[in-house]
Amino acid sequence: MRERDSSMLWLGMYFFFNLALTLYNKIIMSMFQFPYPWTLTAIHTFCGAVGSYCFWQFNMFTPSKLGNGENMVMLMFSVLYTINIAISNVSLNLVTVPFHQVVRAMTPVFTIMLSIMFLRKSYSGMVYISLFPVVAGVAFATFGDYDYTAMGFFLTVLGTVLAALKTVVTNRVQVGRLKLHPLDLLLRMSPLAFVQTLIYSYITGEMALVAETKVTDKLFFALLVNGVLAFFLNVVSFTANKKTSALTMTVAGK
Repeated sequence: MRERDSSMLWLGMYFFFNLALTLYNKIIMSMFQFPYPWTLTAIHTFCGAVGSYCFWQFNMFTPSKLGNGENMVMLMFSVLYTINIAISNVSLNLVTVPFHQVVRAMTPVFTIMLSIMFLRKSYSGMVYISLFPVVAGVAFATFGDYDYTAMGFFLTVLGTVLAALKTVVTNRVQVGRLKLHPLDLLLRMSPLAFVQTLIYSYITGEMALVAETKVTDKLFFALLVNGVLAFFLNVVSFTANKKTSALTMTVAGK
């Protein structure tokens, strides 16, 4: 019973931080006129690296010792982790939040499909039926403010598939053979993802545009809060994923 209450608490916090960061990202890119998704992702991953390192130094967890093969798995996962965050940020700049949430409500469906294809899992008919009110509920709650571009639609759908894949892989990394602590996983992912986002930012020319942007004290503080919020979302997300399942996480995120 206590374990169940703990899982519900982490899921509740995940729902809160997920919604808060989605809205905050939209505010940063539109109200603060900072339409730089790769840089925003770099801030998220940088705060994740610093935050998890601090928790390590305060003995909140002990990093596991991994071999070369396992480190390669971490590298590949970091690429997925980076692209998933970045595409979500890019699509938010091209669609409205209600449309973004409706499409993301399909994440549990993609999670089931990926679990069946790659993990050979099976689900009862009631699981499929129970997903309908989840998707329909989000659609009804946000109906009336759907605005998107063709590229925005494509990237939002792609981001939804990648989010499902990332959730499935995250669960396997933490409860499978590796059994990594959530903060250990974040410590390994964030520095790699940070370097990757800087490379992507440079290649796309976004870095040059950011260098020309005047960063006011208000914008700096807003970006700092955004990064801290992203760090806690990752901690809560990884912990909740480990305590529940990939499908539960995608449903809770809606």
